[in-house]
Amino acid sequence: QVQLVESGGGLVQAGGSLRLSCAASGRTFSRYAMGWFRQAPGKEREFVAAISRTDGGTAYADSVKGRFTISRDNAKNTVYLQMNSLEPEDTAVYYCAADPSLLNIGRSAPDYWGQGTQVTVSS
Repeated sequence: QVQLVESGGGLVQAGGSLRLSCAASGRTFSRYAMGWFRQAPGKEREFVAAISRTDGGTAYADSVKGRFTISRDNAKNTVYLQMNSLEPEDTAVYYCAADPSLLNIGRSAPDYWGQGTQVTVSS
C-alpha cells in the first residue's frame, strides 16, 4: 500500500512558476514509477509527466514539454513537478500517481493516486 500526498498548488499569474511535491509513504518508494496527471473542469484526467523507478528516465505530454520537469528524490520518498511558463490552460487539479510499472503510468492506469492539488493560472 502506498499513500500519496500532493502539495505546492496555488494561484499564479500566467508566465509564473510553481513546484508541486508528492510525498509517498512506505519504504519501497524506489520500486515505483511515478507520474503526474491533471484534470481541468469539464475535461477528462490527462497524463502530464512520468519518471522511472531508478534510472531517471522521463516522459512528458506534448503540451508541457520544455516547460515542466519531473524529478524524484528516492531518499526523501518524494516526486516533484517543476512548472515554468505557466499558461491559463494549465489550470487543473494535479494528481500524483504511483505504479511498479512505468507502462501503467503511461496508460493512465496506476495502482495508486493522490488526492490532488489545485493549480490556477490567471491571465
